[in-house]
Amino acid sequence: MLQKLSPQQILLMKLLQIPSLALEQRIKQEIEENPVLEISDDYDEAENTETGDEPIDTEQDLNKEADDDYDVDIHDYLDDDDIPAYRLEAGNQSYDDEHKEIPFVSGATFHENLISQLGMRKLDSTDQAIAMTIIGNLDDAGYLQRDLSAMVDDLAFTQNISTTKEEIEKVLAEVQQLDPPGVAARNLQECLLLQLKREMRTPTVQFAIQIIDRFFDEFIKKHYDKILKRSHVKESELRDAIHVILQLNPKPGNSMSDSSRINHYVVPDFLIMNKDGELELTLNQRNMPELRLSRTYVDMLESYGENHGKKNGNIQQRDAVMFIKQKIDSARWFIDAIKQRQHTLYVTMKTIMEYQYDYFLDGDETMLRPMILKDIAEKVNLDISTISRVANSKYVQTPFGTFLLKSFFSESIQNEQGEEVSTREIKKILSDCIEAEEKTKPLTDEELTVILKQKGYPIARRTIAKYREQLLIPVARLRKIV
Repeated sequence: MLQKLSPQQILLMKLLQIPSLALEQRIKQEIEENPVLEISDDYDEAENTETGDEPIDTEQDLNKEADDDYDVDIHDYLDDDDIPAYRLEAGNQSYDDEHKEIPFVSGATFHENLISQLGMRKLDSTDQAIAMTIIGNLDDAGYLQRDLSAMVDDLAFTQNISTTKEEIEKVLAEVQQLDPPGVAARNLQECLLLQLKREMRTPTVQFAIQIIDRFFDEFIKKHYDKILKRSHVKESELRDAIHVILQLNPKPGNSMSDSSRINHYVVPDFLIMNKDGELELTLNQRNMPELRLSRTYVDMLESYGENHGKKNGNIQQRDAVMFIKQKIDSARWFIDAIKQRQHTLYVTMKTIMEYQYDYFLDGDETMLRPMILKDIAEKVNLDISTISRVANSKYVQTPFGTFLLKSFFSESIQNEQGEEVSTREIKKILSDCIEAEEKTKPLTDEELTVILKQKGYPIARRTIAKYREQLLIPVARLRKIV
């Protein structure tokens, strides 16, 4: 038989999936849509119990059905003996909690800085308009991605300016003289050349310009032997020139565009602290409003019950009663879903913490145990899909960093002793080997395979290559530093 999820279960599944930062916005949306739901002003009346102490009972309110015949006993429905005040509130915050604001410094954006510099250059009105169009087409990294021929059409249609590609090239050269060096380049090669040409023309800088201008493909592929052969220079001269190039900024716009972008920062959903060798888990509930039913609507429903009785009153009054009842039901479901979400998150994360206890004590990734969703689902007696929703987009803050929760889930392989080890442990060992390698002679995948086998991890070379790519580590040739 096909089972269907109730609206309350669907609501809970959706709330489980979103992280804390998005949950705050979801609560605000619900408050805007349901006038019965409001934020409590009196924190002293709320029962601020620690999340996860006891399971949240939602049976009574989540299983109620609407009465299609308007046969509603309002006094029973609002009986405070059956539904205590604390059941209608979500204790998500303490009155004594300290609220800290993160200050952000505002300033001129990347494009505003360029426009300001443009005002100090001698350009006629047409060239000024062309320069403004060029600046407007720069991306956040400071590159001009728009084709110059297309800009000719843009200026003709939008500003009625008749120009040519050559005239735009001339104005572009002016814009490329602005700071930061390398701005308005059309590709990486031009960006690096623009920066090098502003340096003092020492022999090393001259050779660096030659490398970018004539041997750019060989340089980005790190075919240094080909550069040495064709340029007829000493290896020390090549090393000095490469050092100069590596000091350049491949994305000049980034140095000035911080204030023009949205500030992205991670808000952890869980906090794990080490208290004298004992791990302590808490939910991050900062900025979580305390929810309750609006007393105005509750009083209004009680008033209808006292004045008109169970079946008295006209159709408009009955409609009003049913509207308020439905909104109260919806608000109750939402408050209970928030409670159930917090409880589910807490017990799931607590189980993960206990499963990976040795790792969370000191942050040693080699202590990570193989763990899949099924392992946690069986321990907390929840469905695998529920655990997946909990792990999705959630972060945990630990004494040694903040991590995406799903990153702790990994498959297992067997070492030579037949013990199961986490693939993340293998990646950590692989990363350490590459970090410790001699940079002038980096380890190939074959050599890494031999090293891991010596450490007791018999892994195929193609698996090593796969793990290396997942770690965003390039092949040995591209890691070579002369």
